[in-house]
Amino acid sequence: MAVLISCQSLTKSYSTRPLFSNISFSIDEKDRVGLIGPNGAGKSTLLKILAGLVDPDEGTVTPRKFLKIAYVAQDSLFEPGLRLRDVVANELEGSDLDDAQKKTRIETVLSKVGFPDPDGEVTTLSGGWRKRLALAAQLAKEPDLLLLDEPTNHLDLEGVLWLEELLKSAPFSYALVSHDRSFLENVSSRIIELNAVYKDGFLSVKGPYSEFLGAREEYMVSQKHEEQALASKVRREIAWLQRGARARQTKSQGRIRDAEKLMQNFEDVKSRNQQNRAVDIDFSATGRKTKELLVCKGISKKFDDRKLFSSLDIVLHPGDKLGLLGTNGSGKTTLLRILANELQPDSGSIKRADGLRIVWFDQNREQLNQNISLKEALSPTGDAVIYRDRSLHVATWAKRFLFRTDQLNMPVSYLSGGEQARILIANLMLQPADILILDEPTNDLDIPSLEVLEDSLEEFPGAIVLVTHDRFMLDTISHKLLALDGTGGSKYFADFEQWEKVGKNQAFTESKTDSRSQGKQTGENQKPTSGNTNPTGTATDPEKRPLSTSEKKELAVIDKKIEEAESAVSKIKTEMEKPEYASNHMKLNDKLKELHDAEEAVAKLYARWEDLESRK
Repeated sequence: MAVLISCQSLTKSYSTRPLFSNISFSIDEKDRVGLIGPNGAGKSTLLKILAGLVDPDEGTVTPRKFLKIAYVAQDSLFEPGLRLRDVVANELEGSDLDDAQKKTRIETVLSKVGFPDPDGEVTTLSGGWRKRLALAAQLAKEPDLLLLDEPTNHLDLEGVLWLEELLKSAPFSYALVSHDRSFLENVSSRIIELNAVYKDGFLSVKGPYSEFLGAREEYMVSQKHEEQALASKVRREIAWLQRGARARQTKSQGRIRDAEKLMQNFEDVKSRNQQNRAVDIDFSATGRKTKELLVCKGISKKFDDRKLFSSLDIVLHPGDKLGLLGTNGSGKTTLLRILANELQPDSGSIKRADGLRIVWFDQNREQLNQNISLKEALSPTGDAVIYRDRSLHVATWAKRFLFRTDQLNMPVSYLSGGEQARILIANLMLQPADILILDEPTNDLDIPSLEVLEDSLEEFPGAIVLVTHDRFMLDTISHKLLALDGTGGSKYFADFEQWEKVGKNQAFTESKTDSRSQGKQTGENQKPTSGNTNPTGTATDPEKRPLSTSEKKELAVIDKKIEEAESAVSKIKTEMEKPEYASNHMKLNDKLKELHDAEEAVAKLYARWEDLESRK
């Protein structure tokens, strides 16, 4: 397979802090690379080096002759007053296209990413649609290699699913930085992790994210065994050196030098293994025994003339974990603010337990003063914090969240997004809570931190209300999902899979849902539509046409087809539990593809049923 771009012995540092050192790898044709690593490992910097925007301190980057590279940054910034077509046209300056070809390409690519009007104003776009526009501008170049830095940032769940489909069918190679594990699983054919725990500074594994996890575990076990073996050798050599004069004889000097190298090798391996740690997250609960923490009955809210939700019932008990789904603008954050008593509903009633304590994680990080130091942000009242009735020095507390002592006097504004997110989590842990309200807590957190956060949330005995586009976390944490359609409708689902099969393309009927049936509905009594969401966030429904004779016959038997298709999925899952698949990665990978195809067949049947049923 032809090499698109090759990197040899790349090294990069910022100030006195090394990001990566002496790493070498290449990206080939048809590669779909997921680039991961802890915060501060240099992922974004490496992407910029590949794009030619930043020079390495040492090493070389060699692209194939005439290679066309496109780069989409984390944040999408555009000059005010531009139209959509202007943004794309600016990226085509200097191309060989004539005016007619440019016009055609601009309109084609804008339509492909979901913009019906090329003359729309950039200033009217939400963060998610600005991300789509930035992507469109780079796709217009028809690149051989597309570089994407956190492409799911600012996208809602619908947007992430849309981006997945676009990348799966992409004719170009790409490398992307992401912490979204479900996204990485679905769009990557190779994972590269930048991390100082590896001898080469990175680990590259062919296959999706699930394959990488297995390979990484094998690597770390092997490296731990290497440390133990080296420790035994070092003990023997130290004992030999301590025997005295004979060890200092000339004929033994070679062994002394070998012993010194052995000790250095041991220290290197030990140091790498010690770096394999994550944030220590553990939320505090109040220990309240109240049966019902919060009860909402028939609450409604609208802005201007647009209903966000109507006649909505929510009951939260200790241990309940509720996930919220919905497009940007559907009302998720508004609902969170109502639950937190920061906003009042237009109608309905809310009953809160006496002295209810709610802790809120704000996705916009407005709680953080950017001008104070890290030390002040972690411990505003002095040199210590009180955690679970224990006094801890701020340096000890900072270390728990992977901050170095030399960072304590650094302004918050100098810290990365992931580091700022860790400050907020540290502050939340100091506040005992009955209910945790988490609005996009995964933004900018690296994967090890996400895994520790999930473990802590699973063990939290109070109630949790979670908004995140991280499907892995949503499914791991949530006991039930509440989906808002942004037009007043809402509905409960058991899990993400049920929503994806039945609910994601439906406008939900406005109905009050008894809390005892939350998460158990299957959507059979809904009146589904196959509407989509345009850049302004409004729903559009296709014109309904009556069923033809053949379609009536199709509807009569489609239930049986769905049953058969779901049975096929269950059969594949049962087969995958057999030992021969667990021990054979190739067979398991083939079975996973078979499972994916079977689940797609079920989803298509449900979509067809929805269409036929809505026109019956």
